[in-house]
Amino acid sequence: MKLSTKGRYAVTAMMDLAIHDHDGPVTLADISNCQGISLSYLEQLFSKLRKHHLVEGVRGPGGGYRLGMPASQISIAQIITAVDENIDATRCKGKEDCLSGEKCLTHELWSDLSERLYNFLDELTLSSFINRPEVRAVSRRQDTTASRIATMFPPRIPLLVANM
Repeated sequence: MKLSTKGRYAVTAMMDLAIHDHDGPVTLADISNCQGISLSYLEQLFSKLRKHHLVEGVRGPGGGYRLGMPASQISIAQIITAVDENIDATRCKGKEDCLSGEKCLTHELWSDLSERLYNFLDELTLSSFINRPEVRAVSRRQDTTASRIATMFPPRIPLLVANM
């Protein structure tokens, strides 16, 4: 099984969205800028993610996207399958016609691997990753590099701006 760019980018974009969701709607332009994913590709992915209720669009000034449910309820497997990515290691895509229309010698092995891989990814949620210190460090670096205004770690003391 090979996870394509589509699946990898969808998970990356959803991680970025989950990290910044508390700041309000996140624009695809921000995700594109921070993650190096083309804006048009993100639009295609988010269309599919929206259909599966993993994200919701917010219109108007300050609009963008929000998570469609809490990050603790969104699994990595849900994201990957939402963008039509198949978590299947079999050559026949589970149809059992791997070798001249018949099941091959190793079909059960690859089928079991596919099931275990799916179950593993289904147990991993967005929130289990965004709380990792190494993920937070990468997010901070990307936000700084991309000059993102809203950050994952807002200051604990609000800044007061004097009128001039």
